[in-house]
Amino acid sequence: MRVGGLADTNAVRRNSTPELFNIVYERAHMATLATPAEKKGQQVPEEKSERTKPRPRVDDKFKIFCGTANEALADEVCHFLGLTRGQAMITRFRDGECYVQIQENVRGADVFVMQPTCRPVDEHLMELLLMIDALKRASARRITAVIPYYGYARQDRKDKPRVPISSKLVADLLTTAGADRALVVDLHAPQLQGFFNIPVDHLFGSPVLVSYFKELNLPKLTVVSPDAGGVERARFFAKKMDAALAIVDKRRVEMNVAEVMHVIGDVNGRTCLVIDDLIDTAGTLVKTASALLENGATQVYACCSHPVFSPPAVENISQSPITQVVVTNTIPLSEAAEREPKIKKLSIAGLIGRAIQSIHEETSVSRLFS
Repeated sequence: MRVGGLADTNAVRRNSTPELFNIVYERAHMATLATPAEKKGQQVPEEKSERTKPRPRVDDKFKIFCGTANEALADEVCHFLGLTRGQAMITRFRDGECYVQIQENVRGADVFVMQPTCRPVDEHLMELLLMIDALKRASARRITAVIPYYGYARQDRKDKPRVPISSKLVADLLTTAGADRALVVDLHAPQLQGFFNIPVDHLFGSPVLVSYFKELNLPKLTVVSPDAGGVERARFFAKKMDAALAIVDKRRVEMNVAEVMHVIGDVNGRTCLVIDDLIDTAGTLVKTASALLENGATQVYACCSHPVFSPPAVENISQSPITQVVVTNTIPLSEAAEREPKIKKLSIAGLIGRAIQSIHEETSVSRLFS
């Protein structure tokens, strides 16, 4: 009598007791559930333990590229996010014409292109536009232009006859090139966001700067706006620092030349912190510091997000009565600025990295400033 499978159970039932039938049936049933390895007597590997950590997955649909303007900042952001910077070739023909090639697959990817439009402004702007166009033609799913320093932002209105509104033109160029959204840091004026026909996330360098000055614990601190246009920025900073607020009234005589008129607010016997979005030649900053000291300030600090530092900015700061100028690395510093002991550089990579991650994950960016 064969009992090798379930087909023999009827014969067993007819020729055995109920107890013998149950034993034979159970053995036959187990034989049908055995794997080929078990039937051959091989050892079957145990299932993986639930405590075993899964292998980390690389998100190949999340990529960061950059131009040549500030590669160090892009590398810091990539390190913060645990990513490898995207491979792109940027070269120039002998006549200066820019050539861009994206050297990896970006089809269907969420791509971020980092490029501040700092000196030389036009070359870096053209690099950014060409990279965006190349990524669009390579079928990237979404392209975000990450612009730590937005050039041409000071040309935001027709203040004289027959002049362009250059910041609006640059916004249109970015959209035409193929950018789906923009991420910018400390625009010269917040209303510049209205020049874009795409979503804009506006970051502020103040969290990085506030953290630094809180550690200094400056006595009797007064935050100073160097002009009427920067009052909102200075008020926000003063609120975070729990400090007083003052304003310096100035009249601009010509481009890059300003004349300080008088100080609005009490700065006598106080430590003053002048805050601005950018420092170009530092001429306005030095005159502001002198006016504050003439009105009784004990010492003057300064800070900004964008260290443009056109010549002779470093020399002006070095010879000024300013105690320290604190800047972020939205723009790479020159060798002279790096050597100047009065200039302190802070990294904004963590703030930009968190904002990029929030955009990629479709979460709130405003929580970074709450």
